[in-house]
Amino acid sequence: MSTDFIREAQEQALEAIRLSQQAVVEAVEAWAKAAQKLAPELPKVQAFEALSSPQEAVKSAFDFAERLLAAQREFAEKVLEAAAPLIEQKEEKPKAGAKAA
Repeated sequence: MSTDFIREAQEQALEAIRLSQQAVVEAVEAWAKAAQKLAPELPKVQAFEALSSPQEAVKSAFDFAERLLAAQREFAEKVLEAAAPLIEQKEEKPKAGAKAA
C-alpha cells in the first residue's frame, strides 16, 4: 500500500471523528444550557472539594496518555532497530520465482 493512500485514509478518519465530536459538543452545550435553567442551585458538598476539577482530571489523563504513547513509539522504534539486520536481509533477497537481473 502506498503511504499516500494510508495517510489520506487516516486524514479522512480523523475528519469524520472531528465532525462527530463537534456534534456531541454542540449537543452537550445545548443540554447544559437547558438543564441550567431547570436545575436549582445545588449545595456544595465538602467531600467533592478535595477532588480534582473535571478540567484537571482530563488534563492529567491526557498528559499520561501522551507520555504512554511516546513510550510505546520509542519501544516500537527500538524493536524495529533491533530487528533491522533481519529486515534488511529479507529486503535484499530476491522473491521466490523472481529472476535476478
